[in-house]
Amino acid sequence: MAKDLTVSGFEDKPGVSAGIGEALGNAGINAAGLTGSGTLGEIHVLVEDGDAAVARSAIEGLGLQVGDARDALVVAADDKPGAFGNTARKLADAGVNIDYHYIAANTRLVFVVDDVEKARNAIG
Repeated sequence: MAKDLTVSGFEDKPGVSAGIGEALGNAGINAAGLTGSGTLGEIHVLVEDGDAAVARSAIEGLGLQVGDARDALVVAADDKPGAFGNTARKLADAGVNIDYHYIAANTRLVFVVDDVEKARNAIG
């Protein structure tokens, strides 16, 4: 299982994402995915479950806040039109609400949902 870390507490200025990437790299943590908006004041960092505590510490060492560390469902997908929609439809048809989503490295879809087990069963 992967963890999606919610990062906040930063000013929208150049270097915030670079700092996060450098801090994770210096801690030996691979960011498997990352999305966010400086203007909205939130960045999401995807790490392996076993790396979440070290990643949290590295990011907090920058003076940033790390809130939620939520389970994230990471799904391998074909890099073709409709792949995202087809997977999201399976979740919708199973009654799973997507809190947020993004595409990570290597064409993997990341879904942070209200019911991970139900979502995993829906996707298969």
